[in-house]
Amino acid sequence: MANHAEYCKKPIEDKISLSKKILANAINEFKIDKTLLAWTGGKDSTLILWMLLELQAEKKIQMPDCLFINEGCVFDEILGFVKKIERKHKLNVYHAINKDVFDLAKGKPGNIVRVEDLNERNRSELEKIKFSKNEFEFDPESFEGNHLMKTVALNMFLESNNYACMITGIRWDEQDARKDETAFSPRQDPDHMRIHPILHFDERDIWEAHFKMKVPYCNLYEKGYRSLGAAGTTTKTSDLPAWKQDLESTTERSGRKQDKENLMEKLRDLGYM
Repeated sequence: MANHAEYCKKPIEDKISLSKKILANAINEFKIDKTLLAWTGGKDSTLILWMLLELQAEKKIQMPDCLFINEGCVFDEILGFVKKIERKHKLNVYHAINKDVFDLAKGKPGNIVRVEDLNERNRSELEKIKFSKNEFEFDPESFEGNHLMKTVALNMFLESNNYACMITGIRWDEQDARKDETAFSPRQDPDHMRIHPILHFDERDIWEAHFKMKVPYCNLYEKGYRSLGAAGTTTKTSDLPAWKQDLESTTERSGRKQDKENLMEKLRDLGYM
């Protein structure tokens, strides 16, 4: 893939074409039944879903399985949007949740979870990140919460299923921790290939592609949210729709809790997207 600067200058049609080529190559190499799409219901992964739907029509292939990671504190609007698209396009969507943690927290952010009450897997995962306290507040956007509710939930799903690759919607411009990612990125524990087909898009490109390809989106973006994280800790950045805001000189993820944002490189090394 060309470097970042070169692709910033490309027209949106070329960027979409490259993304679809990456997806087609991944499907050809790993086969559709061994391919998983991580679909959050957000603008980035939904754009990829639409690219796959176009490839399905063009190449007469089936859609890959999708995985929705329920972090335990999801906007109702996202859940409704995912369900609507799932039904309309007859998608096979799996839902992964770390039920052990979720049940102990009674699904409510701020509730206290005692480490000794967790199962062996979750206790060992906290040791892995050197968490030494006896308890923590349930918060999916904290370092320990993100690891348990997202990374561990994802890894347990991958460990229990035989997927060779997983497609994600990360981009170079989102995070310094992602600026060196490649379209095909091998991962271990469990072994699989991460496919990143929209690395070369920026936030403006995402919206331009959405409108060009007539891709639906969650209505939270119309209300001023630019990046969708956990309900309760994610705030909107303006009353303007996301695509009408100043995308070039303001930070896309400023409405997200910054504990996690500042630790993204560590989270990535643990298996997070």
